[in-house]
Amino acid sequence: MKRRDFLKAVAIGAVSSALRICPTHATSGDLPNVVLIMTDNHGPWTLGCYGNSEILTPNIDQLARDGMLFTRCFSSNAVCSPTRATYLTGLMPSQHGVHCYLRAKGAQIGPNAYNTIREFQSLPEILADFGYVCGLSGKWHLGDNVNPQEGFTYWITKPDGHTSTFYGADIIENGQIRRQPTYLTDFWTDHGIRFIEQNKHRLFFLFLAYNGPYGLGQSLQRRARNRHAAYYAEKELKSFPREPIHPWLHNNRQYVNNLTAIRRYAAEVSGIDDGVGRILETLDRLKLRQNTLVIFTADQGLCGGHHGMWGMGDHSRPLHTYDETCHIPLMFRHPAEIPAGERKDMMVSNYDLMPTVLSYLGFKDRIPKKPKLPGRDYSAALRGRQMRWENVIFYEFENSRMIRTPDWKYTCRFPDGPDELYDMRNDPSERENLIGQPKHAGIQKKLAKRLDAFFDHYANPKYDLWRGGSSKTFLLTSQQKPLR
Repeated sequence: MKRRDFLKAVAIGAVSSALRICPTHATSGDLPNVVLIMTDNHGPWTLGCYGNSEILTPNIDQLARDGMLFTRCFSSNAVCSPTRATYLTGLMPSQHGVHCYLRAKGAQIGPNAYNTIREFQSLPEILADFGYVCGLSGKWHLGDNVNPQEGFTYWITKPDGHTSTFYGADIIENGQIRRQPTYLTDFWTDHGIRFIEQNKHRLFFLFLAYNGPYGLGQSLQRRARNRHAAYYAEKELKSFPREPIHPWLHNNRQYVNNLTAIRRYAAEVSGIDDGVGRILETLDRLKLRQNTLVIFTADQGLCGGHHGMWGMGDHSRPLHTYDETCHIPLMFRHPAEIPAGERKDMMVSNYDLMPTVLSYLGFKDRIPKKPKLPGRDYSAALRGRQMRWENVIFYEFENSRMIRTPDWKYTCRFPDGPDELYDMRNDPSERENLIGQPKHAGIQKKLAKRLDAFFDHYANPKYDLWRGGSSKTFLLTSQQKPLR
């Protein structure tokens, strides 16, 4: 028996004894079900509950009113595979080794396919150990996509990570790749509902991982086809800033100030909102609302014209770290425990999610000890308790690393810059780079020291790109070949 399988058996036995539940037949009354809804390339600036009055998101807004919304949540990276690896393992890219998005084929499908987080304990794997039946409906983008991974037994996903269309797209079902003619956002929702219905008398974890709104690729040049297309057809949508193209923008220049792209993205956001509403209605219909923890978030954000950028940090040279690329929505609803209608201003990161969820569920002892997680547990705040919390987050994307506090943001690029320093209190739009100014030398030095200390403490030399380490993925800033 492999050590990993032995630990699973021990964990299941321990929980069965402690909680008096059968791991394969736990009921929803013993522990809360968990529904994790994740969107793709999606900033909170698009949602009504975060202040957008133009884009229709009534169901997500209701979820926020019924639960707790975090105003300052950030991703640890700017692209899909690294952030998803972080959500599921609690580790930074320089710990899990997934530094950039997985390209088509390669690790995803074919003879060289493999699961890029296979050596780590993951959130679904741990939940499966404790008797949760785990289902994935949507985007995986972490490798060996054809086969169920990390404790998931219900598995329907995509063969790749990018999205070129939401109609007639390839999907993976029952280990086979086939064409799905219908609207993909609705398709993922349909399977999320099917999974919930099939497991309504069991303890379940649903990872509903939409590949929308996405906001990239040739599909942006075509008008939306979902039910919201007509509504947005004549809208100006001024919440998408109209600015001159940033000189750093390397890709997507054709989408800046492009009304077709703007309206398409808005329609896809509302399409996801429809899906969220259907999931919540299903929980109500099956009388699972009270005992289901619903989490809504995104893998990373997206600039929709902000700073003259369209896309994420990977679409500029150098790789940028503007807030819109890493500021993400986050809300929790669990009527049995989480106070409704609360907004939290504490700064949290996607690397905090795994330890927080495990602790909230009562599995604090199963938070992995090795590698040491950088994340912190804010589960007490979810229950409405006061807690001490330092507002600081860390970020890395290949040769760019960043530290962000409420007052300051410092980005360092290895080895030769350009570096950036912004006064976020007085310059929240990041317009005036203060790097190298004598007046701010003290805070620059302090932030640089703090940033270095964080990665010195947590980075694995094997995956630390700043110290000769390697990546499991191709890189945008280096010709280095990926590890296998």
